[in-house]
Amino acid sequence: MTSASAAPPPSAVTLRNATSARIASSLTTPAATGTAPGVAAREQWLAERAKELLPVPYCHVVFTIPQPLAPVALQNQRVCYGLLFRAVSETLQEIAAEFPRFRAKLGFLAVLHTWSQQLVHHPHVHCVVPAGGLSSDGSRWVACHPKFFLPVNVLSCRFRKKLLALLRQAFADGKLEFFGQLADLAEPARFDAWIEKLRKTKWVVYAKPPFGGPEAVLKYLARYTHRVAISSSRLVSMENGRVTFRWRDSRHGNRSSTMTLEAVEFIRRFLLHVLPAGFVKIRHFGFLANRNRSSALVLCRRLLNASADAAGSAAALPREPNSSVEHPCPVCRVGVLRIVEWLSAEQAMNRRSVRSPTARVDSS
Repeated sequence: MTSASAAPPPSAVTLRNATSARIASSLTTPAATGTAPGVAAREQWLAERAKELLPVPYCHVVFTIPQPLAPVALQNQRVCYGLLFRAVSETLQEIAAEFPRFRAKLGFLAVLHTWSQQLVHHPHVHCVVPAGGLSSDGSRWVACHPKFFLPVNVLSCRFRKKLLALLRQAFADGKLEFFGQLADLAEPARFDAWIEKLRKTKWVVYAKPPFGGPEAVLKYLARYTHRVAISSSRLVSMENGRVTFRWRDSRHGNRSSTMTLEAVEFIRRFLLHVLPAGFVKIRHFGFLANRNRSSALVLCRRLLNASADAAGSAAALPREPNSSVEHPCPVCRVGVLRIVEWLSAEQAMNRRSVRSPTARVDSS
């Protein structure tokens, strides 16, 4: 334990509002900086993305692999998740170029998530797509329908065809491995039968109508891109070797419920979502791909008669470094929780020393 005279350890915690104040998370950072490294990295990343946003509505498209494919993906994460990104990218770009009412070149950001609200393995890719694209000759901006992006049934069928073809090729190239209950799939006949069964399964692609401009996109990115599996605001307690957390029940109107797991099971589920070292889970495609992003954005803004410096997009960034991520109040689930102060670990341990009018939490 650190003595009162010793320098505080290089860590900080956030103090969040609940029926009684509790420490929700611990982040290694010098207390004097006032921000955690994860927060700083997220804010820097968001600032860079703000410069790339266009003054148009954006669409949210989610590609989900069927559950029978998930165990194979878990045993071959680097290969399967890479193929998943490729199938999603090719599907969106091909359908956008072929669809008679659109015929445009897309540019979009894709984020891999591997979890459900209950932390089970559930791989899917979120795509944030401008509601429009460049014409084939690059001479004009083509906007999609205000209430419609691309047909999800067509996207679903093409996505299934793409990914299964890529999996067949990976198997033929000896890039897939199978262990335990999946060992039989190493036999070509069993693998072909498994692929054929997946081909007859309905695959889910979810597309929202255009949901807003740059400000809405930034809010979405701030919430979902820089976290793994579960946010600390969802953790309720850890008592007697059991962890309780909140989850959203989408089958019953997004009702908030709680789940309690043995600590070992909670850790097992969390570790399902640790990606291979160096794997990139946020990727850009189309005209937003790294190789031509700058020149393509200049062209898009010129065609949209927008400012080349994207001042409007940058203005959508929150002014305070900790305010870009908002959490619902863990008590009423209605108010918005905002972090108003960072405390050193030593200060948090000594509750009496931090109960001042300034060390409060705003959950309005």
